[in-house]
Amino acid sequence: MSETTVRDEMSPDVLTIEPARSLHDAAREMGKANVGAIVVIDPEQPGPGVVTERDVSRAVGDGKDPNQERVVDHVQASATYAAPDTSLAEAARTMVSGGFRHLVVVDGTELVGMLSMRDVVRRWSESGS
Repeated sequence: MSETTVRDEMSPDVLTIEPARSLHDAAREMGKANVGAIVVIDPEQPGPGVVTERDVSRAVGDGKDPNQERVVDHVQASATYAAPDTSLAEAARTMVSGGFRHLVVVDGTELVGMLSMRDVVRRWSESGS
């Protein structure tokens, strides 16, 4: 039996948003899709960024107006990516050591998916691993 990879468990349907959109827009889109992160595609940046529900909560908690705050100003500074053939165990270790719950999956320069900690837990709870 081969080792489970990120490709096996990631969601290929990735929610994306443009960098100039508001945090309110990002929160609304995440809520509609029932996901905790949205990928920011910015042609000015070398790779995709991520804004999470935590980022939105922090901004609101800091008194910022989500209608005025732009997504680009809340993108996590150092995004971490995984390749589709990364082992699920390695991806989980990366997420735990980095303190994040979502991992953008890229194949070369192409965005191909998103892996969440929920995906990892679901796989391991179903397989007993």
